[in-house]
Amino acid sequence: MQVPGPLKTLFSYFPLYTHPPLNAKGNRALDCPTIWVHPPRTNNSPDAVLSSDVECLKWQAYLALRGVSNIQVRFDVDAQGAIDGRLPNLHVPFDASVTYSWSADNKDKKAQSSNGPIDDSTELLSAPHIVEWVDVKLAHSALDDPWEGYKDEGAKDESRAWVSLLEGNVHAALIISQPSPSFLESLLAPPSPPSASLESILVPPPPPSTGFLSLLPSYSFTLFSPFGSTSSSPSNVRISSATKKAVFEKYVEAITALSEKLGTDKWFLGSGHPTPLDALVFAYLHCILQSSEVIRKEVTRRVNLVAWEWRVRGMVKAAYKRT
Repeated sequence: MQVPGPLKTLFSYFPLYTHPPLNAKGNRALDCPTIWVHPPRTNNSPDAVLSSDVECLKWQAYLALRGVSNIQVRFDVDAQGAIDGRLPNLHVPFDASVTYSWSADNKDKKAQSSNGPIDDSTELLSAPHIVEWVDVKLAHSALDDPWEGYKDEGAKDESRAWVSLLEGNVHAALIISQPSPSFLESLLAPPSPPSASLESILVPPPPPSTGFLSLLPSYSFTLFSPFGSTSSSPSNVRISSATKKAVFEKYVEAITALSEKLGTDKWFLGSGHPTPLDALVFAYLHCILQSSEVIRKEVTRRVNLVAWEWRVRGMVKAAYKRT
């Protein structure tokens, strides 16, 4: 069947071209681990290697404080291209001599999702797999220590309480202090995955609305990351003044307790070496110092926290380089 002349003429204005794959012959071998994270707030400086997203920065600090170095950083990968739609991801060279708990599952998934040749020279790891990868690379696990790197069992148990405090009250203050995006930005932003509500991360929950506001329907304030391109937008969310006041009061109490607990120690809880808690504390302090004045001032007025963050920041930055 021939294409009619007028239709053929129309199609001639839209020629079909076939282009070769990008970098078909120029792909470089991955010779060092590369972490995919959300970009920093200012991405122009070549020294800007730390993510502005607290979740990504936590894992950047964890890798550096565990002693892993020469890590490349990529800021050009959107969260939609990451495993489960969440950053960070760690891209590492494949080592056939090592067997991880996820190795068999990854191989099966690659075979099921690919119709062509499978690249077995590298592996892409989600955040939960980073710990095991570091343990194997360094031939040492924190679980090998009786108290997971802390000075005693009491400090190990106390670390859980600090993690809960940081990921609860401090995280909530970071979320509320975010500047509201413009209407256009909220329309263009990709939808974020469902996450916990503001009430669920505060212990105890904030007080309910009273008076006329209590008659209005409540809205879930979703949390994914306090910074970065995938943070949920608070522009259309009603947060009562009582809730804001409760959040910031708990935040001030948390920062005060954090400063008093650190004192003049080198690492939190008197540990002899950095622990995962130190990585988490650094991530929150660094993000707070890059945030608005309303929460930044609670950290800047405490000299020991500022000095500690500055020292650890130098250690973390030294482990990374931009691609």
